[in-house]
Amino acid sequence: MRFALLLLFPLSLCAQAPGPGIFKSVNSRYDELSPVVSPDGLTLFVTVANHPANAGGVKDPGDIWISSWEGSQWSLPVHGGPLLNDPGYNGVAGFSPDGQQLFLFNHYGKSGSRATTQGLSVSRWREGRWDAPENMAIPYFLNREAELTGSITPDGQAFVFAAEGYDTKGAEDLHVTLRKPNGSWTEPRNLSFLNTRFQELSPWLADDGRKLYFATNGREGYGSFDIFVTERLDDSWLQWSEPQNLGPAINTDGRELFFRNYQSTSFLFTSTKDSDGYGDIRLFDPVAAPDTLVRLRPADRTVALDNEVIIRGTVTNAKTGESVPASIHFKATEIKTAIANRAGQYQVKLPASGQYVITVEAPRYVSVLENLDIHTVQMKVLEMNFRLQPVEVGTTVNLKNVLFEQGTTTFLTESYAELDLVADFMKNNSRVVIELAGHTDNRGNADKNKQLSKDRVEKVKQYLVSKGVSARRISGKGFGGEKPIASEDTEDARKLNRRVEFTIVKN
Repeated sequence: MRFALLLLFPLSLCAQAPGPGIFKSVNSRYDELSPVVSPDGLTLFVTVANHPANAGGVKDPGDIWISSWEGSQWSLPVHGGPLLNDPGYNGVAGFSPDGQQLFLFNHYGKSGSRATTQGLSVSRWREGRWDAPENMAIPYFLNREAELTGSITPDGQAFVFAAEGYDTKGAEDLHVTLRKPNGSWTEPRNLSFLNTRFQELSPWLADDGRKLYFATNGREGYGSFDIFVTERLDDSWLQWSEPQNLGPAINTDGRELFFRNYQSTSFLFTSTKDSDGYGDIRLFDPVAAPDTLVRLRPADRTVALDNEVIIRGTVTNAKTGESVPASIHFKATEIKTAIANRAGQYQVKLPASGQYVITVEAPRYVSVLENLDIHTVQMKVLEMNFRLQPVEVGTTVNLKNVLFEQGTTTFLTESYAELDLVADFMKNNSRVVIELAGHTDNRGNADKNKQLSKDRVEKVKQYLVSKGVSARRISGKGFGGEKPIASEDTEDARKLNRRVEFTIVKN
């Protein structure tokens, strides 16, 4: 079946970047993401980020665009229309074998707005078009990131995806959920053997249901994100072979993502190498390059001395996705500062061993703090991307590094760096008024938990006042276990609920 196209906005609204071969008309000066080909091989679905014709305009993190096979190359894509696209991130996770069902990332809300939960949706081909997506319930599904990547197997029985959920090690982790005989889905399971403290993205399970391809910046590689392959060893979904780097025929000093089957013997993926700075779709034919599954050799590494690691990435607005010029400070025994340019891009070289406290600062944005232990990093190039919250009424910031001794209001030592950052933020934004909120898990006596959360809020307020912030600019409430952000099923999930936040109430 050849799918009809919704002739809305051609991608030629932008200047075309030189593209490789059959994807020349598809690749643009915008970011091409998550390419998926229909079962009949005649239609290509691709997510395009920040295009002015997207549902959310240039601030839209990605809409689905559709291209047709013209015999020798793919046609100029057209926008997938308002049923498949909303102002959030939209992408294709896969098809049913007959091509009649289109599985989509995330849930869809009413009137063009996204629902509060994320997971999978399905659209059905009816009367010559894709109908409105229906949300599919996956229990205890959580993704704190704006984008969701992954794929559903052709038989529709497994969904592998990358998300920052209840039990992630650091950023996005690989997970799997399986369809039960009654059609419902299991709770997601973390594929912990494959995950690192950094990011794992764009997993794709081959048709045999055993080989899993994914991208990561947490393993030894050639650049920022490299493609790896692993094999499932049993039916538990928790035992996997040691991931193998696909080698220099695919991986470069750029960012490679979304590796997946294209035809019976070839694959497609996206890369920023030799592009205009964003991802372009590439074709890989293993027959032409048989020696692809190789381990990284020292001579293949990107340019960095043995005692150095290159850290690079982008700084963006957490709400709009726009680039943010910023200062990124790496503090160990000394402080080294990198500057993100107007495109939000930065790069810095650091000693290849050490523990760093990273602070990211930009005018009119809330500063963030992260910790980095380079002793655990295997690669010579590490990509770290930061998203900053704008200083505006309604912005809520989770102080994830402000921690207390169990059952007390005593700060753990690692809390002070972030508390000082909040104090500096308040002093640098003298008109900002905040409301603190304290939360606990739901174990124990509810009244005692509520009082403990109030006492912890007061302790944070006292510390900020001691650093020169006016008490009149800080209010606070304690909620105990009334407002969980995670289930209470595991200790890792309960830790997420034990938190202090602040919300900007006046600016």
